[in-house]
Amino acid sequence: MSLPILSARNPEQAHRAATPLELLFDLVSVIAIASATAELHHAISSGHGLDVLPRFAFLFFAIWWTWINFTWFASAFDSDGPLYRLLVMVVMGGQLLFAGGVEHIIQTLSFGWGLAGWIIMRAGMIALWLLASGNPEYRTTALRYAGGIAFAQLCWVAMYFITQAHPGLFYILGIVVFAIELAVPAFAERARMTPFHRHHIIERYGLLTIISLGEIVLAISLAFAQLFDGEGHGNMLPALTGVSALVIVFAAFWVYFTDEDHLPSSKFSTVFMWGYGHVFLFGALAVMGAGVAAEVDLAAHTAHGATQASVAWWLGIPLAVYWLSLSLLRDRHFPLGPRQFALPLMAVLAIVASLLGSSTAVFAGLSVIAVLLRVPMRGEAMKAC
Repeated sequence: MSLPILSARNPEQAHRAATPLELLFDLVSVIAIASATAELHHAISSGHGLDVLPRFAFLFFAIWWTWINFTWFASAFDSDGPLYRLLVMVVMGGQLLFAGGVEHIIQTLSFGWGLAGWIIMRAGMIALWLLASGNPEYRTTALRYAGGIAFAQLCWVAMYFITQAHPGLFYILGIVVFAIELAVPAFAERARMTPFHRHHIIERYGLLTIISLGEIVLAISLAFAQLFDGEGHGNMLPALTGVSALVIVFAAFWVYFTDEDHLPSSKFSTVFMWGYGHVFLFGALAVMGAGVAAEVDLAAHTAHGATQASVAWWLGIPLAVYWLSLSLLRDRHFPLGPRQFALPLMAVLAIVASLLGSSTAVFAGLSVIAVLLRVPMRGEAMKAC
């Protein structure tokens, strides 16, 4: 009996929305991102944030890469059939296995079980691409994806054994293998671009933005929890930090979800820059969540090794990266007039505030100003240049 073919989706389908299976996949991604962010939070609070940052970046990139691989595939070939669901669930199982090893990987740089989870994830994606290769018009593209993912996975296995003997090569080889990973879609899509649905992809990226904002929201919940300590005599300072962080979340949401359309073009270069460039935006929000949590610890006097001056960098720099990412990925495509410079200007001010060792309240004020400068309170959606 022949295996079913995953038919290509219509890229012009009306009212295309995220499926329940995609939302379940996002739930798994939430757990993975939260695990990595929690480790960075504890490192910042203890004064070792810079030591852990490269490891956090490595793991966050891996989690994001799993999400992006599935998201773009699902936009083009999601059939929601039994076999498709089973294979996606295999990918999710591997992702959870990988996420379970985040603390161990950050502490030891040994990723044995993490590699096992990664292999399971990639096996599921390879199988999905092989099913998609049954489409004659996309066969070359799908086979390039399947072969490229398999080759990259062999590189990860080789890296594991090499770094067991030579730990100092971990980051060097990791960057090389991630470069191979990033090259696979560029190579495969040159044969023929997969029929992704532009509005569906915009929605999916918007949902991961909200998930990333959730890391800050989690830190806010830790701040408000301080109000319930001490039999009704809770600490107000962490709660005030939480209120400021909540303003940042609302402002970041407002600046991202504006009238202007994300991904205004399906041009090859625009799509890849937009799709890949979002990793800086997502990562910045996750790092900011760790920074807010560290400032909550500082206000609650539970941080050991951190100071307000050191924590400020974990608030201001991610905020600057977030604003600059939006400016480069979206705003440059629209005739915004003076508003074109709003986010770059605010990014500079966020860096200055970091130099001054500012608190979350200052960054909240800057976030409000960013909304006022960048987002018109009235007016119709802009059209791309």
